[in-house]
Amino acid sequence: MARPRKPLLSRDRIVSAALALIDAEGLDALSTRRLAAELGVSGPSLYNHFATKEAILDAAADTVVAQVDLSMFGAGLDWRQALLDWGRSYRAALTDHPHIVPFLATGPGLRPAGLRMADAVFGGMVEAGWPPAQATHVGALMRYFVTGSALGSFAGGFVGDAAAYDPADYPHLGQAHLLVKHRRQVDDGAFETGLRALVDGLALQYPPAAGGNGIPSAAGANG
Repeated sequence: MARPRKPLLSRDRIVSAALALIDAEGLDALSTRRLAAELGVSGPSLYNHFATKEAILDAAADTVVAQVDLSMFGAGLDWRQALLDWGRSYRAALTDHPHIVPFLATGPGLRPAGLRMADAVFGGMVEAGWPPAQATHVGALMRYFVTGSALGSFAGGFVGDAAAYDPADYPHLGQAHLLVKHRRQVDDGAFETGLRALVDGLALQYPPAAGGNGIPSAAGANG
């Protein structure tokens, strides 16, 4: 009886295995030797598809960014709603793969999905009336906020032992031991509060904000 053939090695299969390994064990677990072992192939065979480990990491990171919804830009939405919708989708993609976030935080580099996202956000802000320099700042600010929120859990930084928070030392942390039990609720609520505050703050700086109706003026569009 013929032995079952191993799946052919491909870029997609390598990237999927690399991302699964990072998700399970963190960035430090990824090496070409370990990845080859996970795939059941020899190490050098990976180099037929990727020149370096960094290239594999770039592709894995770009796979995560490709999951971010960008359809709100160019869809006729108010820029505020577009930023809110994008920010939520962006965070959801990152929180599904938290171990790769530190690598993603370095920027898009030459990753196609990352560059498409940067292009969509910048284009959407300019079309809404933000001058190009400020549109760049808005995109950067959003990236700082979203990646920062995905790097760790505020609630997860506390322990569930009430004795750890002696009122004599921490008079305002009497309920801190309960935070870890409500980690998702706390972290999601904090993100939503911050996201809305950020967008509301940007609205105060919006260049064509005469009347606050969000309709770009000629000066704003040409800035």
